[in-house]
Amino acid sequence: MSGNEKRALVPRLRFPEFRAEWTFSPMSKAYSFKGNNSLSRDKLNYKGGSFRNIHYGDIHTKFALHFRVDSESVPYINDGESHSAIRPENYCSVGDMVFADASEDTADIGKAIEIIDTGDVPLVSGLHTILAKHNDAPFALGFGAYLFSSEGVRKQIQREAQGAKVLGLSASRLGNVLLHYPSETDEQQKIADCLSSLDELIAAETQKLDTLKTHKKGLMQQLFPVIDDNAPVGARHAVPLQPRLRFPEFWEAEGWKATPLSELAENLDNRRIPVTESNRTKGNVPYYGASGIVDYIQDFIFDDELLCISEDGANLVARATPIAFSISGKTWVNNHAHVLKFGRRYTQRLVENYLNFTSLEDFLTGMAQPKLNRAMLDTIPVPLPQDEDEQQKIADCLSSLDELIAAETQKLNTLKTHKKGLMQQLFPVMDGVLG
Repeated sequence: MSGNEKRALVPRLRFPEFRAEWTFSPMSKAYSFKGNNSLSRDKLNYKGGSFRNIHYGDIHTKFALHFRVDSESVPYINDGESHSAIRPENYCSVGDMVFADASEDTADIGKAIEIIDTGDVPLVSGLHTILAKHNDAPFALGFGAYLFSSEGVRKQIQREAQGAKVLGLSASRLGNVLLHYPSETDEQQKIADCLSSLDELIAAETQKLDTLKTHKKGLMQQLFPVIDDNAPVGARHAVPLQPRLRFPEFWEAEGWKATPLSELAENLDNRRIPVTESNRTKGNVPYYGASGIVDYIQDFIFDDELLCISEDGANLVARATPIAFSISGKTWVNNHAHVLKFGRRYTQRLVENYLNFTSLEDFLTGMAQPKLNRAMLDTIPVPLPQDEDEQQKIADCLSSLDELIAAETQKLNTLKTHKKGLMQQLFPVMDGVLG
């Protein structure tokens, strides 16, 4: 459409009390762009100072869409640092939007937060950010965060980004983004309130999940005895061990024993086979790498000598950034992981939990990219009760907690999926209309 033919879109879902048409505006007309500083992390601190500073990395990784300075960990600018952009007209104000203008990931380029509360210390927009202040009548407070995270606006921002390995976004190109929004601020507020209530539910579920994970970590610290990290690796399984917390029926049982992993499980690394034209598989066969399921085998996408077949009930231990998890059924595994087969399921569960709980740093080899090789894997001492009934009891306890964590994770994912679907209904889809 030409500029004169463009018209405002309407969403698929609206609150019944609103009938007025939505309006549209290029961002360059709705917002004015202000200066930011370019101070790096080493110019910032978390103790105190005269200015607080929004760094683009924090927008990517931790700040909420609705930014409240007292609810976030926001660094200060070191005393004595100066920058021409640090002046009153460039201070962040309530209702401002701050965008991250650099990212290695398309999904994060132009990610934005809306300033809801600035606190008592002047707040400024820092390295690799774009500060946008609304012209004329501002949006209802809280609406901007959802507008700029809606699918239609995000796709436009991604198209405006430039670069190869690192994507960049300029204020002038951000200004090209066409915004469609309710002309009535009451409707804006209604949308913001609806989505905010959903975000509160998501935050509550996230807190519950984090609490469960913290509880499990604390329980692991009590249930598993501490192995002396200062002892030579080969001697860490030489003495009996006592956990700090034990089920009462095992109080009088003998101490735990740290057993080398090679004595607890059969290593199936020798099952690795070359991939040839005849044994390449097309279909839904899970393919595991160093951090879990990578993909499904399809046509000829995998290199020779990278795969092996696992067995039911095997444990997978990654070579890089070690993590342990269970696999079953016919599975292909690449050479960035070890496959272990245990004789008893409860022993497997205990070993899996222990390997994910403890640090394996002492067992990694290599400099640039440390890995866990077969020889070092075999020597890892795993503390276990010598009474198999006690092993079963602890495994059952941890499994029940894992089931709770899995259930809360599912609830959280369901809420996030619901929010994504609701956003797609509450904001118009612009593809194919803006040409």
